[in-house]
This record gives sequence, structure tokens and C-alpha cells, in this order.
Amino acid sequence: MSTSIFLLWLVSIPLTIHAAINVNQPQGFLLNCGGNEKIKQDSLTYGPDDRFIKTGNKTEIKQEGLVPLLSSVRYFPDDAEEKFCYNFPVNKGRKLIIKTIYYYGGFDGGTEPPIFDQIIDGTKWNINTSADYADGLSSYYEVVMVAHNKVLSICLAKNEHTTSNPFISAIEVLYLDDSLYNTTDFGKYALVTLARHSFGSHDKLTFPDDKYNRHWDPLVDDNPVVTSQASVTPTTFWNMPPEKVFENSVTASRGKSLVVNWPNFPLPKTYYYLALYFQDNRTPSPYSWRVFDVLVNGVKFFSNLNATTSGVTVYSTTWPLEGETKITLVPANTSPVGPVIAAGELFQLLPLAGRTLTRDVSVMNDLTKSFNKKPQDWNGDPCLPKDKSWSGVICSSGMNTRIISLNLTNAGISGSLPPSISKLTALSHLWLGSNELTGQIPDLSSLQNLETLHLENNQLEGSIPESLGKLPKLREVFLQNNRLKGSVPGSLRNKNGINLKVSPGNEVSS
Repeated sequence: MSTSIFLLWLVSIPLTIHAAINVNQPQGFLLNCGGNEKIKQDSLTYGPDDRFIKTGNKTEIKQEGLVPLLSSVRYFPDDAEEKFCYNFPVNKGRKLIIKTIYYYGGFDGGTEPPIFDQIIDGTKWNINTSADYADGLSSYYEVVMVAHNKVLSICLAKNEHTTSNPFISAIEVLYLDDSLYNTTDFGKYALVTLARHSFGSHDKLTFPDDKYNRHWDPLVDDNPVVTSQASVTPTTFWNMPPEKVFENSVTASRGKSLVVNWPNFPLPKTYYYLALYFQDNRTPSPYSWRVFDVLVNGVKFFSNLNATTSGVTVYSTTWPLEGETKITLVPANTSPVGPVIAAGELFQLLPLAGRTLTRDVSVMNDLTKSFNKKPQDWNGDPCLPKDKSWSGVICSSGMNTRIISLNLTNAGISGSLPPSISKLTALSHLWLGSNELTGQIPDLSSLQNLETLHLENNQLEGSIPESLGKLPKLREVFLQNNRLKGSVPGSLRNKNGINLKVSPGNEVSS
């Protein structure tokens, strides 16, 4: 397990599935990774993943009683690639809940799952499912984040601890309503789910009770359990908890404090998004109210909370926690009954690694389409994480990353240069020499930071653009051994300090 990001565990690997319910699917993508056909898991349909990834191998896991969703994996044995990426077309600016599911099952003949990295839009964390697998469990990671581009990448990558092939069993990429968790600065953070529980319940809640397929695990402790006598309206809550999480709650006697130790594992010292849900379980009446203070590890979280039959939630977007966590509800002296709590959600704030400028990402995607032989590792974000940037690509530092150098000299690429390459406006060096590029040199007048341009030893045609001579920082241009014609523009030929090579190989006059 990563020392900085905790895993949200599945309670168990179910051996059977419930009967399918005829309901609509949640909006987004549900993938059965490594599978060849659609499968049913409870009331959801998961489709094959081939449309979203171009690499990796597929295999089945032969284990009696295993549910369909865990019965296949896609794995990645290729040592030449740095990262292996799924790409999803998404609506830029929309909020997503992303779940990656892993069950090793000894698919490669081994006895212990490999350790590797998971990268979502350039932000990575370590995947280590060994402890869960040793206990006979599958594992999943869940994150809430905003789509900053039109394409969302989910990548797996080998690291220094990887001794066998990275793998994945299933992926969910589902849209959330804008109201959910909306006080988080999603420009700087993602939310990694650590715990989501329905207190006093014996049953797990998933889709369709939760339309986003969030998993609300049951939590029963030594506290008394009460049953609600009134329904709630989930849409009145920002985070839209399912109505069923309020059916049961834990409580304490009148005048007594209620203590809930949750979650049941120690937390690293950092900041968390903590949301707690309450409802008075009694029949609605003028006396259906409960007032109490909410303390987290002895620190006042909320004062004089009035838990009515309509339900209420309190939350903090940046609450500091460390070690064991204790929720204490202290009743007011005037409260006719003891405090009560129905459910809770806990997320760790994950600082984003930054993001590559959307325009630069779009241009690099255009290049991958224009090149017939792109480098093998050109998958996912071109710049992030920094130790997994694309071959030949150098990027700037900081939260708003730009591509500043592209060097694919003698890389064996073919194809043409798309006009959109002129939108890489932070580019200082463009070296594409000794390849098999065809077509014309596009207008590069927007590349005001360009210092060196190497396009020699290709099969480029047409004329030398007049705009090259107007680039203020350009000091080196190599165009020899192409099929260019015409004359060298005077603005380029007479440019002070220019190192210009246009011959041999071109029909160009000085």
C-alpha cells in the first residue's frame, strides 16, 4: 500500500451476483478489462475495453465462483513502453468519479501481485494489492476529479518495485453532478476515497440505490441501532447520499455522548474531506429534533447541530487528521433524546501533479494521428508525470506545464506535420531530422520562442515559409536533403546570426 494514498477495500470477492435489474446505466464508461464481451455485474453492464486502449494482452482467470467482472484482466508485458494508457472522450470541466478495480488471480502463474503505478491525467500513486489478495479480496481505488481536457487518460506504469506485468480488471469512469463535493478546489486537488459507510446497516449500498455507483459499506459497532420513520430527499443534499443510508443510524441514550471509531485504520498526517450525515429517526412531529455538538478527535467540528427528520449533513473540505479517528457526538442539555449519526464519507486530498496546457495536449494528439510510426510510449499526458513524459518531449516546470522541446531525430517516424504544430507556442527547439516526413512545412509564425529548427534528411516538399525569417529568437535552421523548391526568403537569408543549411538535396536558390 502506498504510504501517502490509502486504498478503499472491497469487503470481499462476491461468489455470486444478484439478479439483474432493468434500470438505466449511470452516465459514463464501465469497462470489463481483458474481456471479449459484455458482462452483467449486479444491475450494471460492463463492456469490453478494446475501444479505449491499443496495447496489452488479455487473459481469463480460471477460479471457481469468481464473479464475471473479476474473471478477466488486461496485462502489459511490453518492456519498451513507459506507460500503458486508456483514453476516454470526456466533457471538459465535468466532475468524474473514477474507479479502477484489481484482482490478480495468479493470471501469470505467479503467487503475488506486481506493484506498479497508476496515473490519471498525469497524477500518479502506487498500486499494491498484495495484502488484499493474500486475504482473498479484490481491491479498488476511487478518485473524484474534474476533467481538465477533452480526453481523460488512465495509465499503468512500471516502477522500481515492478517485477512482473501490470494488470487491471475493470474501470469505471462516471459523471457526477456539479453539486457533489463542490467546495473542493479541483484545480489543485483530487479526492481519493478512503471510507464511505452506512452506520448501523448490515447491507452494502451500490447502484441503483446510489446512482453514481458509490459503494456505501455497512458498519455495525457496539452502539444501539435505530430505524428511521421518515424518508429524506437526496437531491436536497449537495453530495446526494442515497436515501437508504438514512434507514438505519447508531445512537446513544439521552444525555449520553455517542462515540464512533471510524474509519477503522490509522491515517497519515495530512488534510481530508470529511462529510457526516444525520437524521432524527423518530416520527415527524414538533418534537422531532436532536441537538448535539460534533467533535472529531476532541476538536469541535460543528456546534449545536440540529438533526431533524429531513436529514442534515456537515462537512469540512480540509480537515487535519492523523492516526486513529474518533467521532464524538455530545448532546445538548436540553435535547430530549441522545445524538444519532447515519453515515460518513472520508476522502484524502491528493495534490494534482499539475496539468499540461490543453492546447499543447491537443497538438500532440494531432501529431500522433499524423505520424504513421509514432514512438511506442506516446500515450497519456505528454508531460506528466515528469518521469514518464513522452520520448523526445521536454516540458516546463510548474502547475501549468508547456512543451518546450521536441526532439525525434532519427526516430523512424513517417507522415506529415499538421498545421496545429504552430500552436506549441512555448516551443524553443523542434528537431525532426533524419526521418521520413512528407508534405509541406506548415506556417510556424506563431512559434515566437523557437530557437532551433531541424527538419533535414526528410522528404518535405513545397517552399520554405517566409514566416521563418520573422521569428525573433530563431538562430539555427537545417533543411538540407529534402525536396524543397523555390528560393530562400530574404528575411531568413539575411537574418543576423542565423545558421542556415538548405543544401544539398533541395532545388532552392539563394
